[in-house]
Amino acid sequence: MDNIFIDKVDTYIVDLPVIRPHQLAMTTITTQAIVIAIIKDKSGRTGVSEVATIGGASYGDSTVEAIKANVDKYITPHLIDQTPIQFNKIMTTVAKHVRGNLFAKSLVETALIDLAAKQREIPAYKLFGGKIHDSLPLAWTLASGDTGQDIEEAKEMLHAKRHNIFKLKIGHGDPDANVRHVGEIIKAVGDESRVTVDINQAWDEYTALKQIRALEEMGVSMIEQPLPTWNYEGMKRLTERFGVSILADEAATSLHDTYRIIKERAGDAVALKPAKHGGILETKKIAGIAEAAGFGLYGGTMIESTVGNAIAASVYSTISEFKFGTEIFGPLLYKDKLTLEDIKVENFEIQIPDDIGFGNTLDYEKLEHYKRR
Repeated sequence: MDNIFIDKVDTYIVDLPVIRPHQLAMTTITTQAIVIAIIKDKSGRTGVSEVATIGGASYGDSTVEAIKANVDKYITPHLIDQTPIQFNKIMTTVAKHVRGNLFAKSLVETALIDLAAKQREIPAYKLFGGKIHDSLPLAWTLASGDTGQDIEEAKEMLHAKRHNIFKLKIGHGDPDANVRHVGEIIKAVGDESRVTVDINQAWDEYTALKQIRALEEMGVSMIEQPLPTWNYEGMKRLTERFGVSILADEAATSLHDTYRIIKERAGDAVALKPAKHGGILETKKIAGIAEAAGFGLYGGTMIESTVGNAIAASVYSTISEFKFGTEIFGPLLYKDKLTLEDIKVENFEIQIPDDIGFGNTLDYEKLEHYKRR
């Protein structure tokens, strides 16, 4: 049984190109930076995981460089010679010695779970509750910044039965023009789809009051993080004032952040993302308290590649309901992938992998090609 113990932990920074510029409030993505972790046991089996960040330090305080450095120096010593199936105990120990660093903790925890599942030759979701859903509704973000291009893209997705939920990133630039942009897209495809918007914290409360009124009248179904993360009181006022759902994303990071949002009603829905929460165990806790409070759930993405996307799909498959669907479309935005497998989308829904672990086989040649030197 000695061969089940952890022998080695390797991390890599990878830069993957995307198929088109992806515009957010704080940056435009042309290449996405991710961190890959490979945890190996003494028999040579590997657990593989990924976390992605958006726009370096412009989105949040976890950068790929910091994630790698902190895993290598501060977390790895707590993993060597441990048994992966004790991932809950291991991560409790890590939490006692390493403050914050939620992305780094997620990277490690998910690799442990992947390895534990592979040692038992079972799908990873069997280790954290079991699958409820075989597939989940899949949104697509229209973020080219061009109205005509976004409309054509939406029509193509509808025709291919790939997506019928569209999210528009409207935090960058003139708010009036951005809201008109939303209106044009709803006119073009609103009868066949549901439209949500993401502000990425870019508005102040005065702007939000004006623009959300217009968006609500257009029929937008959800407004994501209109105000900065610190403005709990402003989010509460918006939630009380409007009928359209106000979703907390960047503000709903840790379990404690989310508890405060729920307690103060600083929104009425939360976006789940395993990386920002610190892993699958914390994601499940957050989903539980949100469900108990009657908050809607949204299966968010950090625009992961196929590795991290499969992790998100697996954990989301074990959660009972997603009021606003999921947006784990990340691999569809990349020009290439790091695994032999790709994601499968049928009839507007992403299919949940049933293979061993998280259902991925790492392509080591691609890893070597794209890894940062």
